Amino acid sequence: MAHVVATGAGKAMMERRNDPTHEYILRLTGKERPRVLFVGTATGDDPAYILSFYQTYNSDRCAPHHLPLFHRPMDDLAGFVRGFDVIHVGGGNTANMLDVWKRQGLDVIMREMWEDSESNVVFTGGSAGGICWFEGGTTDSFGPTLQVLPEGLGFLRGSFCPHYDAEDQRQPLFHASLLSGELATGYAVGNLQSLHFTGAEFITAISPAEGGLALRVEAIDGKIVETELPVTVLGSADDVYPTGPSA
Repeated sequence: MAHVVATGAGKAMMERRNDPTHEYILRLTGKERPRVLFVGTATGDDPAYILSFYQTYNSDRCAPHHLPLFHRPMDDLAGFVRGFDVIHVGGGNTANMLDVWKRQGLDVIMREMWEDSESNVVFTGGSAGGICWFEGGTTDSFGPTLQVLPEGLGFLRGSFCPHYDAEDQRQPLFHASLLSGELATGYAVGNLQSLHFTGAEFITAISPAEGGLALRVEAIDGKIVETELPVTVLGSADDVYPTGPSA
């Protein structure tokens, strides 16, 4: 069964080369040398972001590749993408990214992988790379004033709010959108925290440090209720799924 690991920050997490979150993601595959595909559409296939990916997910850890969609080098996109164990989506402009994916057919390819009962693919990423797996979320895709994005891929039900501890606009917008019904009940995380789902089931929140922020957020009788989620604090790489879960 496929996994989702949705993180609060995108590029900032990628630049944390030795953060145990990366090892957690790799070990979910259960493979010694997983094939990892970076999708940097949200920043227009920014070369600096792609380089950062290769520095973190280097060849000592895995078999890294990236997918450029603005200058696509292959005809058989589905055959290429389906050969990977991890699909890692970079942060950036969520709305533009989803539009490009739809035009290229990547959204359909990934959904087929997600719905494959025999798949053990890990779909992951931060910020835009976290929002996209849900039905919607909060985004800066349309300018400096945050807005609601109600059309994610919908692999997971509900909404996702990244950067909950780092951007002042996030919490009030998320609360207002839940109260209005514009977004469904969902989740909020800090920059360094991630949510792990196996299939549609929430497994745990993970964090590289104590005191990480991970919440279930819902509107009940006209009021916002925030419920703290269990957080697994990751230690060294050796503490993170030594054999990989079988789910």
